[in-house]
Amino acid sequence: MLRRVTLIADSRFPADRGPSRDFLPSLCYLRVHLRVLFIGEIVGKAGVFTVKSLLRDLKTEFSVDFVVANADGATGGFGLGKNHSVYLRKLGIDVITGGDQIYYKKDMVPHIDTAYYLLRPANYPPATPGRGWRFYNLSEDRKIAVISMLGQSGFDRVHASNPFTFLPELASRARKETPCIIVDFHATTTAEKYTMFHHGDGHVSAIVGTGTRVQTADARIMPRGTAIIADVGRTGSRDSVAGLDPGPEIRKFMTGVPERSSDTWVNLELQGVVIEIGEDGRASAITAIRRECAGPTDD
Repeated sequence: MLRRVTLIADSRFPADRGPSRDFLPSLCYLRVHLRVLFIGEIVGKAGVFTVKSLLRDLKTEFSVDFVVANADGATGGFGLGKNHSVYLRKLGIDVITGGDQIYYKKDMVPHIDTAYYLLRPANYPPATPGRGWRFYNLSEDRKIAVISMLGQSGFDRVHASNPFTFLPELASRARKETPCIIVDFHATTTAEKYTMFHHGDGHVSAIVGTGTRVQTADARIMPRGTAIIADVGRTGSRDSVAGLDPGPEIRKFMTGVPERSSDTWVNLELQGVVIEIGEDGRASAITAIRRECAGPTDD
């Protein structure tokens, strides 16, 4: 498939000198090598149901070759259990990434080492179970690398290594096998995410922000060809607090007393992005998507 795209020059080069050849703006036709659907953080049973209801049609609508989803809150809104991970894989998700809550469910610790489709943050300690990045073969001539990274700001329980020193090394190793590299950067602050976007621009095909469960309106292609979005959003209840029932969350703020969070099924929606990547590993397009989902019936 051919797609007409405009490559944008880097504004850091003086206008009188002009940009280097790599940054020269041009109108050209790029062959779309693969198309990736990245699903926003799946939250609770409502999020799992939404994926079940919508994923097949979305893959057909966008001619998706590969599906990545963050599922750091798929089990009860906090963490990912073994059974949910297996079920989401069966629904058609190729790679499931986690974040600071990846080990909140005890059965994930022994399971993650045996599940090639699960990724925990690559900048966790080396002895941590699981893998932080892997290669996945789509066909004989198409391979993609997926890297999971955790930010450093806003996580009280987890203190990962510096992701800014990890990414260039991992990207360099991945490019020996494939130019198509997707990064899930699970972080809480916009400043840290945008610093990573500029740091990783040109090294990977896309850096997709996760962690806040709120889709942002800044999806775009960086000057060197890396697709970015500050946060891809969440999959589950739209009218909620990060996918959870607002009632308990409000009472926590009002009283300071801990209370169990619960799922909510009000106005279900799948949020995500579709990323188109050329044969050279550069992204040619990133499109934010939001799809409403009818809730389950009582029949």
